[in-house]
Amino acid sequence: MTILARVRTIAEYGSWVSPISAAQAAAASGGPSWTAFVGDEVWWVESRTNEGGRVALMRETASGREELLAAPWNVRNRVHEYGGLPWVHVEDSAVFTNWDDQRVYARREDGEIVPLTPEPAVEHGLRYADLRPGLPGEVWAVRESVTGPAPTDIARELVAIPVTGDAEPRVLAASHHFMTTPKLSPDLRRVAWLGWQHPDMPWDSTELCVADVRQNGTFDAHSVIAGGSGVSICQVGWESDESLLVLADPSGWWNLYRTGLSGDWHNVQPVDEEIGGPMWTIGGSWFAQLGRGRYAVLRSGRLAVLDEQAGTLTDVEAVQALPAWSASLAARDGVVVGVAAGPHSQPAVTAVGIDDGTVRQVSTTPGELPAEAYLPVPEERMFEGRDGEIPAFVYPPTNPDFTAPEGTLPPYAVHVHGGPTGRFSPVLNLQIAYLTSRGIGVVAVNYGGSAGYGRQFRERLRGQWGVVDIADCAAVAEALAAEGTADPVKLGIRGGSAGGYTSAASATMTKTYGAATIMFPVIDLLTFASGETHDFESRYLDGLVGDLPASRQRYVDRSPLTHVDSLACPVLLLQGLEDEICPPVQAERFVDSVAGKGIPHAYVGFEGEQHGFRRAENISAALEAEVSFYGQVFGFDTPGVPRLELRT
Repeated sequence: MTILARVRTIAEYGSWVSPISAAQAAAASGGPSWTAFVGDEVWWVESRTNEGGRVALMRETASGREELLAAPWNVRNRVHEYGGLPWVHVEDSAVFTNWDDQRVYARREDGEIVPLTPEPAVEHGLRYADLRPGLPGEVWAVRESVTGPAPTDIARELVAIPVTGDAEPRVLAASHHFMTTPKLSPDLRRVAWLGWQHPDMPWDSTELCVADVRQNGTFDAHSVIAGGSGVSICQVGWESDESLLVLADPSGWWNLYRTGLSGDWHNVQPVDEEIGGPMWTIGGSWFAQLGRGRYAVLRSGRLAVLDEQAGTLTDVEAVQALPAWSASLAARDGVVVGVAAGPHSQPAVTAVGIDDGTVRQVSTTPGELPAEAYLPVPEERMFEGRDGEIPAFVYPPTNPDFTAPEGTLPPYAVHVHGGPTGRFSPVLNLQIAYLTSRGIGVVAVNYGGSAGYGRQFRERLRGQWGVVDIADCAAVAEALAAEGTADPVKLGIRGGSAGGYTSAASATMTKTYGAATIMFPVIDLLTFASGETHDFESRYLDGLVGDLPASRQRYVDRSPLTHVDSLACPVLLLQGLEDEICPPVQAERFVDSVAGKGIPHAYVGFEGEQHGFRRAENISAALEAEVSFYGQVFGFDTPGVPRLELRT
């Protein structure tokens, strides 16, 4: 039998025809989060781009998957603007937060849905998150109240919400400006929660608070028993009535510690690896107790078992193909559930039998995947930077139907993650595949300051935002060009939020790139830090740039807006018009400053989008705009992609 080799069409990089449409990539951009056991059932929420980004509450029963809350219910909240744990099951009710009005509701067993919190006097004036079981008949939560017109006019309290819905929430405590919801000890006599104050972010310093519960359900004065300056605790749970388990980083790594009520610390298994992570949203779970001194943990994102008696930390072999788990672990009877993904698989709720090695995908994945041959496999690499090694993941152009003319090199886009205390993980991403299947390479850089590599690496960015991130991304891009992987005159940079800032700053302060895609960015550091962003990040730049007013000139010098006259390449700006974190005025100032300077540019604003894009039609439009932008700037055709109008 004769086997015919696949005939490849010779075409310029960037102009390849791909079976992956922008609509297909957009449909695959939703996914699950916030998993938990309710009895023997697995429950979770999932975001649906084809429903305008609506978040549905799901469960798996013996008869299959079931949607518990159909449209228009949207299980989200805007505490800290990034949101937090939006549901809990208490007293035979699914209690949840609803995006449209930010109120808390209960879905009864018979399907009836009733409000548990009052309608606020101003729209979204009261928000709730990190819903937890409280005393019998109550759900406990963090309540965020809008107290004035400025985005930083916010107060927070810990509250108890009666599940009956016949009484107002009552205040439990207000120990710090930022808090997580208290967790009850097994005997219901004590509570523990985390708190922190401006200007710290939760990955800088947090405090572990413990208080006694009075007979009337109120709290005694709290004591701080762990944490504090220079120590971050990202998760707490009771081990017994007298001891707690916490993920903390006094060693420079988030490890699992045991502490008694007097605050005596013990590292359960010291490792120079991250078991915790940055608390961008409240309610995350990086570890779950398995019993008999064993714990399911996330070891630099991988699922592992920490065995205290054996003194071991061992990856779960059955899920080696799934190296990226989100902080939503739950365990019951030796089974761990969470949201897992890998280079060949999208995020999905996954159940793992720790002892028998069984693996089961619980949720479906959004959208349809193309043939595997069109999907790039990320290669993890280390590049040399001025401050040490720079981790990055290289996604090469991948399309079995095409090859480029001999002697040519592909364009590459440097992908800059958000945060900047964030991290990129090597998972299947159809938005990246949309680019690579057309012959555009992508390299995702975990620049100095990224999470996942210990506090010392994270603090490379302390006082150095706009310096280290720019230098690290440029070092990776230039290394790829120097080794002959990327075309040195077709290097782009792309990123959103903090990644949008680094993209804009790189375009105005370096000559490395020929194009920059800047999504929902920070453009003017001074106005951002002076009341133009939300409360959670309003003092973030104290650590990233410096204190005001002493460091005012540094803010000016590192703002892309200051350097528009030095803009070295065309730019595309993409912005959600309801963004409270990086408001549209930031991007619009930049566009106004670029107009008339003879530099090709475009600005696309999306109605109904907040920070990041959730709606399928907008994700699709943004991807098509980006590819058309690269094609026009780098000089290649983009068949099947609508042409983006560029202005000068």
